[in-house]
Amino acid sequence: MILQACLNGSRDRREHPGLPVTAAELAVAAREAVAAGAVDLHVHPKDAAGADTLDPAAVAEVVGRVRAAVPGVPVGVTTGAWAAPDPRIRAALVRSWTVLPDHASVNWHEEGADTVAAALAERGVSVEAGLFSGTDAVARFRASPFAGRAGSVLRILAEVTDTDAGTAERSARALLDALGTDPAAPVLLHGEDGGAWPVLRLALRQGLSTRVGLEDVLHLPDGSPATGNAALIRAAAAAAVASGAVPGTGG
Repeated sequence: MILQACLNGSRDRREHPGLPVTAAELAVAAREAVAAGAVDLHVHPKDAAGADTLDPAAVAEVVGRVRAAVPGVPVGVTTGAWAAPDPRIRAALVRSWTVLPDHASVNWHEEGADTVAAALAERGVSVEAGLFSGTDAVARFRASPFAGRAGSVLRILAEVTDTDAGTAERSARALLDALGTDPAAPVLLHGEDGGAWPVLRLALRQGLSTRVGLEDVLHLPDGSPATGNAALIRAAAAAAVASGAVPGTGG
């Protein structure tokens, strides 16, 4: 299993004053997260206004700086539709990237997921298939050529959008059931906000990869505010050790 750090997401500093936004801040956050136990990274490059962007200059600066800070650690970015709603434009931006991430997430409930994934595949960038609970993403992915092509997807990001700590695990189990016993790729299971820690603990019990970071949650398992990504990763790594899971570099 792997423990991925999702360093910033589409949040801004109004939600957490320590959120890494610039390329330099993301590089520092990446170094600290890896030192705390993360073995893979997911980041959202930002424009000058702090909004997510797929602009080639922004992607190049972020990926380049983060990669220099943590050599050998895979670095991934988002291709979320909120950054560029038209999938043809998202695909064109991917084709214009001058520095390539190791992987990029594609949300299959968004229109044009196959188009964006195809552009990534053309560039040799691995695809993380984002399948959100509460959407038709699993059905859309099953109908995609990427679901049936061996090796075309690096991993499935099983994303539990239920933020209720009391019901998130149930929602996670329903999403895993929908994926079936033989998914098209290794599964990384994670939750959000109030559901983040219950879902992470379920992932560890199931022997699945998982992730944590300020994109997903702003508090520690005891409910106290997290000082930053490294604190969240340390808590997740401790939970992994306690469960008998040891984060590594496998899928």
